[in-house]
Amino acid sequence: MANHFLSRTVVAVLAVACVGMPVAASANTEVETAELLIKLVQVGRGVLSENQATINDASKGDKGITGDFVANQVIDRFRKATKIDLSRPATVPQAPLFLAMVESEKEVIDEAQPVINKQGVGFKGIIPAVFARKSGERFYRKTGIRVKLTSIDYRFPGNRPDDFEAEVLRIFADTRHPKGQPYSKATMLDGRPVLRMMDPEYAATTCLSCHGNPKGERDVTGAKKEGWHEGDLAGAISIVIPMK
Repeated sequence: MANHFLSRTVVAVLAVACVGMPVAASANTEVETAELLIKLVQVGRGVLSENQATINDASKGDKGITGDFVANQVIDRFRKATKIDLSRPATVPQAPLFLAMVESEKEVIDEAQPVINKQGVGFKGIIPAVFARKSGERFYRKTGIRVKLTSIDYRFPGNRPDDFEAEVLRIFADTRHPKGQPYSKATMLDGRPVLRMMDPEYAATTCLSCHGNPKGERDVTGAKKEGWHEGDLAGAISIVIPMK
């Protein structure tokens, strides 16, 4: 019943996403806001990962993995993970900001429909990392808040860590840092006060087909494998939120 309700309301809910968009978080909310935006990225990427085999099924045409499908899944899973119901935005502080991320994820999938539904082609390059990167780029254009994936072993040039990110990645790699604990800091960037947060990510079994062993071998994307093992530090989600 919940999914049916969401499927009928997602367009109306997302319509409020850019109305009265707060582009700077208050001192009382920026850390929580960053954590929840990161969760939305993780949830969206998880939806795509679970449907990867269907996306890459060369025998199927229309696969039903539309922007609305992904948005519905993200809203539903986000509610289950956080108890925050974005299908009722009037009850959620910062709802327009969170819905802008959902809208960005929806737009990425809608734009990719001709590729996703193309028969006769297996691997299509529509993978969780690409989905998250493109969603982050759209979200930045909507809000001025930067969300990106980064890693010492980055592949896409835009994922290259800046000095702050490189230092935090070194902290995450230090065995003295509690595994899985995010790092946040109020600092200055380009002359403006910002909150910077990074959430570490670790290699799961599903990552190893592209990033595991043998190191240096070409994976399905044509890139060289990094030689990771399950549980290795893979990188982080990095977020920059302007502060008032």
